[in-house]
Amino acid sequence: MIEALVGMPTVSRDSNLELVNFVRDYLADYGVESTLVENEDGSKANLYASVGPAEEGGVVLSGHTDVVPIDDQDWNTDPFEVSEADGRLYGRGTADMKSFIAIGLALVPEMHKLKFPVHFALSYDEEVGCLGAPRLIEAMAVNVPTPKAVIVGEPTSMGVVTAHKSIFHFDTHIVGKEAHSSQQQRGVGAVMVAGRLIHWLAERQAINARVAECSDEPSLFDPAYSSLHCGVIHGGTAHNITARHCSFVTDIRTLPGEDPMDYFREFECHAREQIEPAMHAICSDTSISFDITANVPGFQCDENEEAVVLAKQLTGQNSTTAVPYGAEAGQFNQAGYSVVMCGPGSIDQAHQPNEFISLAQVEAGIQFVRNLIIHLS
Repeated sequence: MIEALVGMPTVSRDSNLELVNFVRDYLADYGVESTLVENEDGSKANLYASVGPAEEGGVVLSGHTDVVPIDDQDWNTDPFEVSEADGRLYGRGTADMKSFIAIGLALVPEMHKLKFPVHFALSYDEEVGCLGAPRLIEAMAVNVPTPKAVIVGEPTSMGVVTAHKSIFHFDTHIVGKEAHSSQQQRGVGAVMVAGRLIHWLAERQAINARVAECSDEPSLFDPAYSSLHCGVIHGGTAHNITARHCSFVTDIRTLPGEDPMDYFREFECHAREQIEPAMHAICSDTSISFDITANVPGFQCDENEEAVVLAKQLTGQNSTTAVPYGAEAGQFNQAGYSVVMCGPGSIDQAHQPNEFISLAQVEAGIQFVRNLIIHLS
């Protein structure tokens, strides 16, 4: 099943319909009906399905079907064909997070004695800002008997995770004014403006890091502060022209309890008050604008949450941990569900060339789901 799912190249910029239709047909062979929740143009879809009786008190196995691109990565094997070597399975999505989905699906034949249901919840576009999950959660809230727990199977090395940071993305668009680079005083270089703004992001993060370093309070997170990052930038036409256009993407990851909008408003205020006046003094047609593209809540829950207690029981662990990346757990939690994150594979391998999951982690994931089946039976 891992081979089958990895073999479908569901990169976020492309459709995931091949995979969800495969899952729908597979479940139908076991008499399980699936429901698709499509995006606006029908090019992608979430899927949810319930195995077992239509009773409250079941457990949701939540996973995303999309993977990140392989562009500019140096792979030793075909990323969309599972290769086994040295006790590992290599391929895009093996760790993040098709193995978790595959394990659950592969064990459906063992779910014939369930007294409470297992609900599959598979989303699209998690990797670009958890865009599909809200529609999925909304549909399940209406049509699925209330579960007692949601297990988000992100790669946690089978650790029980009770907290993650938020995800907040926005695009900054700068319109400058062209001039010869030898006469920069006559133009507004959009790339240069972007550089000043990106420098502000770095300085703001440095402040957070210094505050965290001076704190006596232990942190669950590494890094122990909210981060601000620019990973993509586009702009300019030639080395000797002040750029007319430049845009870049900002990624903010805040600690639970912090609001990423506070950072965004601070950044916008800096742009409006410190940067734009000098631009307008040269040309009134210049501008800075922003588009918020993702705003995913952070996640933090109590050790006594039903989902956490269940995950500890299924794994045999007593401790919990937190992770610095964001996921759909915050969205399920915000909707009122008892949520925990726990899944096979290491986040250290996610998004990397030659991504892999160890066979030991696959076996641990299999045992985890088998324990869940026993628990619900």
